[in-house]
Amino acid sequence: MDKKILILPFLSLFLIEKVSAHCPLCTVGAAAAAGGALWLGVSNVVVSLFLGAFAISMGLWFGKLIKKKYVPYQNFLIVIASFLLTILPILPIISSEHGFLPLYISLIGDYGSLLNRTYLINTSLLSSLSGGILVFISPFISKNISKLRNGKIIPFQGVAITLTILIITGIIMQVFI
Repeated sequence: MDKKILILPFLSLFLIEKVSAHCPLCTVGAAAAAGGALWLGVSNVVVSLFLGAFAISMGLWFGKLIKKKYVPYQNFLIVIASFLLTILPILPIISSEHGFLPLYISLIGDYGSLLNRTYLINTSLLSSLSGGILVFISPFISKNISKLRNGKIIPFQGVAITLTILIITGIIMQVFI
């Protein structure tokens, strides 16, 4: 892979004039982190975490771009569509043959009956959902930190919090999954 391709997203950061939560900077940060993780050989689960974060971030960003509301819950639908249209097509690529967690549900009767089954949960899909949830809650964490600091905001606070949470979660997943 050409290393120049990895440098281009970072160079574009210097051209951005205005920064807000779930802006192009957040989106480029999530995409660059996922691309860097693949390049370094990080596990599929961690890459899925960053791709889920990227998909939700893109959905939130696109939702803000459309000023007129055409349907109820438009922003929510855009976020869900962004996630599904990003993650589902690449799920076969980022999933491994060992990437399933068994979930045994035992309610009534013998094993194999309708109420007692073992289900396989795709860890890449679960990790993508986790990354999306982390990106979605990071602005609330940022607001609470600003309240604790009497309304003062650190430059790029939202981006720093989002990437820090994703990186810490990714390290934990790399070590334990």
